[in-house]
Amino acid sequence: MDMLAALLRLCARHGRLILIAGLVAGVALPDLAAALKPFLPEMVALLLFIAALRVGPRQAAGSLRDMRMSLAIIALYQIALPCLLAFTFGVAGFTASLASALVLMAAAPSIAGSPNLTLLAGGDPAPALRLMIIGTAFLPLTVIPAFWLSPILASPGDIAVASVRLMALIAFAAIAAFALRRALLRDPSLPALQAIDGLSALAMAVVVIGLMSAIGPALREQPGELATTLIFAFIANFGLQIVAWLGLKRFSPAADLPAQAIVAGNRNIALFLAALPAATTDPILLFIGCYQIPMYLTPLLLGRLYRRGQAD
Repeated sequence: MDMLAALLRLCARHGRLILIAGLVAGVALPDLAAALKPFLPEMVALLLFIAALRVGPRQAAGSLRDMRMSLAIIALYQIALPCLLAFTFGVAGFTASLASALVLMAAAPSIAGSPNLTLLAGGDPAPALRLMIIGTAFLPLTVIPAFWLSPILASPGDIAVASVRLMALIAFAAIAAFALRRALLRDPSLPALQAIDGLSALAMAVVVIGLMSAIGPALREQPGELATTLIFAFIANFGLQIVAWLGLKRFSPAADLPAQAIVAGNRNIALFLAALPAATTDPILLFIGCYQIPMYLTPLLLGRLYRRGQAD
């Protein structure tokens, strides 16, 4: 047991490199990616469990002030932004699959791994966990304006079903994790937390392999389209993170900024795969795969920005 804990702490120290290894495996091992894809719901549940175990119920709940700020950010991220994109694309007459992908990305709640990414970037994971839970809970309502403005997308009624399923998954994972923490980890030591961080990095590396099942074939058959889609994925993800970081500096405590910025750019667009018709989702599978790359490179490429901002 001591050896396993030591190995997990080693994984925590090299968490960013482990995420990169997961990305490489997702591209280089398409058969493994295809084999893992059916188990993505279970792996997402494991990520949620680990994040909730790491944060604990008290930090996850936060104060009333934290909750008000979280609701305001969800309104900005999941209502204002996708409506702006949908309206702009509609006026411009831009109805390509990339427009659908960007609107869906902006309308989606935070990814399940956002607390884990925040940890690896040196931030407090509790605000990310709150934003993920609140954003998913309100998703059936927040998608309505963007979907009304974007007729190329489906009815929000289908999204409500997927959102309820995801909320049930979050509730199950969080309750189980909080119960375990209360029973065995009421006051976890630093080495125990580091071991959980290492487990989180390993779990995220496995999950990303399944999410990148479309990348390997595109690399061989459509390299030009892959390159273009990857550029847009980086601009969307990192652009939103940097804009949120700069825009929220005046309104948020420095300790909350990394989580809020990471959530801005890292959204659970894969949630819509279970709710929308194949005619809508098939053309955006490549974007979803490309989107994982800036997501998993966030701690490596933007971690210094977040850590320096907290130090200031």
